[in-house]
Amino acid sequence: MKGSEALARAIRQSADRCYAVPGYPVSEVAALAGASNTVNEKTALEYALGDSLSGRRAAVIVKHVGLNACADPLVHATAQGLRSGVVVVVGDDLRAAASDVVQDSRYYGEVARVPVLEPDGETLAPAIEAAFEASEEFSRIAIVRVTPDRLDADVPDAPVDRSDREGCLADPDLTMAGRAHAADLRTAAMFAWSRSSPLNRLSGREGRIVTVYPPPAAPEMLASLHETGRPFLGEHRLLAPPEPGGEPERFSTRGYSRMFCRNCPFHPALALLRERGLRAACDAGCAILAMNPPYRIGIATYGLGSSVAVAATGPGVALIGDYALLHSGLNALIDVYERKLPLLCIVFANNRMGMTGGHPVPEILRYIAWADPVVCAADDTAALCRALVPPLDGPRTVVIEGICPEGETHETLAYRDL
Repeated sequence: MKGSEALARAIRQSADRCYAVPGYPVSEVAALAGASNTVNEKTALEYALGDSLSGRRAAVIVKHVGLNACADPLVHATAQGLRSGVVVVVGDDLRAAASDVVQDSRYYGEVARVPVLEPDGETLAPAIEAAFEASEEFSRIAIVRVTPDRLDADVPDAPVDRSDREGCLADPDLTMAGRAHAADLRTAAMFAWSRSSPLNRLSGREGRIVTVYPPPAAPEMLASLHETGRPFLGEHRLLAPPEPGGEPERFSTRGYSRMFCRNCPFHPALALLRERGLRAACDAGCAILAMNPPYRIGIATYGLGSSVAVAATGPGVALIGDYALLHSGLNALIDVYERKLPLLCIVFANNRMGMTGGHPVPEILRYIAWADPVVCAADDTAALCRALVPPLDGPRTVVIEGICPEGETHETLAYRDL
């Protein structure tokens, strides 16, 4: 069996959904796996994270430069957590045979603090299942790196039984700093996982290393191993697990929670969502505050412009600001409309970057007129009541227009008042 066929078969067995942006050397893998092609790699990963929130395992297949486009949700997911496994299968074009650049994707393991596996021919299928299990055990995305030589080689047929586990989202009582701290505690546990993996075979220079990040063996063992591409294992052989001190910070220990401005024009919309029991994927920006007390309508946030695609396969409701939509959410909105996915996309349009100093933002309506958005004034309660209802089929975009109060800043609520 050819490596690309074995890899696709393993993905079909271990994943419930699969997304891809084709490109050398993984185009054949994506086709054989039955992957759904998306507008870009970031959107593909966000769809996968939405599936995870809905209890479905999801795989994403990209080439090495495509992994760069995934960086924001890839890193955010480590602190925010996930429910079902998400695995990114990345093909590294080591000789730039059909690419503009050469890249070693293993380094994203260090950047995002995620497990990275690099299977040989005998471990292609076991590595995919192990990656999903690690994603669920450590509540973060896992990466599987493959190369053209591995995909073109003949490999044994080695089917593996699927063994779903249960990941978890970050504790909602943790502050953002607390979530990062808690993620570091799980990162430390990843080192023990890597060292104990039965996929590795440590025996001199030709030993097999599959769990390439975190470092799976003693420094002296890793220093002598032959590697494909840059000396990643050699460079990281002295890496130690993080040693965070103390307990992760909670709202109760910090003593307060950050909230929207006291006179924020979007309070009526947020209150209505809470009253109706609607949960949402939140975007970076002011929308992220909907995760905090007292509203707590946000489930998770995976970076700027991420909420549209995450919500489309996840909770069905996205909260996003006009700047975030312009920044990197438009691609996903286009893809969602092409697929006619059921989504209520709520855009808070205040014509400013509310989290970064109030810089002006272009008028959003001219850029999304094709979506035929419903436009409501932030203080029009009757219009909000009609508009803020999840569609039964297909997407709906609701633009809520409001003016931020001059001179106000995000309110701080004492924990005792939450």
